[in-house]
Parts: sequence; C-alpha cells; structure tokens
Amino acid sequence: MVDKVADAINTIKTNERIGRVECDVPSNKLIKSILEILKSNNYIEGFEEFSVRYKKFLKIKLSNKINGIGVIKPRFTVSKSNMTKYEEMYIPSKDFGMLVISTTEGLLTNKEARAKNIGGSLIMYIY
Repeated sequence: MVDKVADAINTIKTNERIGRVECDVPSNKLIKSILEILKSNNYIEGFEEFSVRYKKFLKIKLSNKINGIGVIKPRFTVSKSNMTKYEEMYIPSKDFGMLVISTTEGLLTNKEARAKNIGGSLIMYIY
C-alpha cells in the first residue's frame, strides 16, 4: 500500500460496481476529508470510524450513485485560469461530476475553488 488514497478510491469503485452496500477502507485524515466531500454531494450515504486492535478503519455506506471515480496521478497543480482544461479532461459533462482539489483552505471541489478564486493540486475526479 503505497498510495492510501488510491487504494481507498479503488476499493470504493470495486464495491460500487459489484453492488455492495458498504465497504471498509483504512482511515487517515485525507481520506476522511474526501469522504466528507462525497457525502455532502450525495455520492455516498455516510461513513463511520471503527478500530481493530490498533488500526483505524472507515466503514463506508455506499449509495450506488457513482458512475466513475478515480485518482489523478501525477497530482497536477491547477491554477484558477487553467481549471477548465482539467475539467474537460476528467469530467464528461459541465454539470455532471466534480474534481477534488487540495488547496490552502483544505479540500474543495472545482466549483468551490472557482468561486473562491484559488487553485491547488488535483486529487481525484468523480461523476
């Protein structure tokens, strides 16, 4: 497990495709922030943290609303002026899906970053 975010996103994608209702991923601060964004945009129903011995995990309740999800590698740096280029590259339609961007104000969606007029590093896409 080199990239924990990529492993978590891959677990979510796999379990969505086979129709499961929930899945477990290892817990860390970045993954929790990503799941908060997914929950606020209704891509997942919710999540809760639990621990097995000394390791923490997240139990994610899936809603089967994800058509495509993936991690963007390498983590491109996006300015506010060239965000449209990456939206066209990773999102199939203008109002269908979103990019998650790591900014100085935390993780934001592409719409929030555009509204705040800031850029950052691309983390993932979802639609």
